[in-house]
Amino acid sequence: MDKITVMIAPESDRVRILARAGTADVLKAVLGPARAAHPRAAATLLEGLSLWHQQALSVVLLADDGSDGSALCLCDGLGFGQRSVHYAVGLAVREERGRRRRGTLRGLGDFRDLRQLTLWEADQ
Repeated sequence: MDKITVMIAPESDRVRILARAGTADVLKAVLGPARAAHPRAAATLLEGLSLWHQQALSVVLLADDGSDGSALCLCDGLGFGQRSVHYAVGLAVREERGRRRRGTLRGLGDFRDLRQLTLWEADQ
C-alpha cells in the first residue's frame, strides 16, 4: 500500500482535510472550526486513520499567518510538529502553481490548494 499523506488546512470557519495514498484521494473532509473542537480531536482522528490503514501517517499542517493551526494541538510549545507512533506532523506553506490530477474524490469542493502544499518543516 502507498504511504498515506494527510494535508490539514485550518481556517477561521472550518478545517479541511485531504488524505492521499500515492496519487489517489482516500479521504476528504470539511469539519467545523478548530477552536470549537476538543483539544484531542485532531490527534484522535489521525490515530484512528493510522490504525484503519495500519501504517503511520505523514501529516502536513498548513501554517499560513491566518490559519487556526495552533487550535488543533498538533504542534509542541516550540512550534514543531508532533510525532507519535501513528503520525508525524510537518508544517507547510502554499505554492502558487497547480494542476488537475486524476484519482480524486468529488463532492466536497475544491481541494487543489491542499495538493499544492510544500513541506516546510520536519522530515517525514
